[in-house]
Amino acid sequence: MKSAKEKLIETKILEKIKKYNDVYPLVKILFENEELHEMQDYANIVSIKRLGFNDHGPVHMKQVASNAIKMLEILHDSGIKTSLEIEEAGSFEDSMCAVILAAMMHDLGMMTGRQAHEEMSVTFALNIMDNSLKQVFKNDIRRQVVIKALATEAIIGHMAQRKIHSLEAGIILVADGCDMTKGRARIPLALHSSAPRVGDIHIYSANAISRVGIHHGVNKPVRVDIQMSSEVGFFQIEEVLLAKVNSSPAKQYIEVYAGVKGSEAKCYL
Repeated sequence: MKSAKEKLIETKILEKIKKYNDVYPLVKILFENEELHEMQDYANIVSIKRLGFNDHGPVHMKQVASNAIKMLEILHDSGIKTSLEIEEAGSFEDSMCAVILAAMMHDLGMMTGRQAHEEMSVTFALNIMDNSLKQVFKNDIRRQVVIKALATEAIIGHMAQRKIHSLEAGIILVADGCDMTKGRARIPLALHSSAPRVGDIHIYSANAISRVGIHHGVNKPVRVDIQMSSEVGFFQIEEVLLAKVNSSPAKQYIEVYAGVKGSEAKCYL
């Protein structure tokens, strides 16, 4: 069963993409796919209860999709073309389809554990990608192939441990890193508060992040604003988000500001 928070994110995403004729039906198919939801949910169970990590389930994956859509639209509004557009291999909507597919399935591999979970995510995602793309693009085999390949690159590259080259995959890197607010750490913090565990710094640092905003920037097209309740949140920014931004082909278009509430924000990029 979907949580209220998950349903709210779905509603916001659908409202945001209803103007895109190809993207909207694909997202509807993904949101209505019961197998995908159960895979996302089980990935979260393994992540939180077995491994003691932050949320890696349906809410997280949909939040990453929402973040990625915002970034893509800001870049589009700023006149920046996606890799598919530059290469004349696809449209802006094709790029958005690939980014959403990747966001929705990038952490499915957590069902089997943390190690090499990005590769396992692709294994679990391929059948769903194939079936979903066939429903939307019917006999257009080329679009199916291109979108699936791009989504696969984004999934494989989302941990910043593998060189990626497309702007679309780079957006997933940053969109994933931007989902680090305290809500993502709430459950693991409650479950594992009695004894110290490996990885606790990620939970506590995420718990210090009050808000992450993605807006049009001043010096660069995309601005990421992060507000924290305490300085422990800087760990999450410096060790997680910035590592992903620095590995992203989208880095040149992104500025990052962060600060503790009540103090001046620090400019990282």
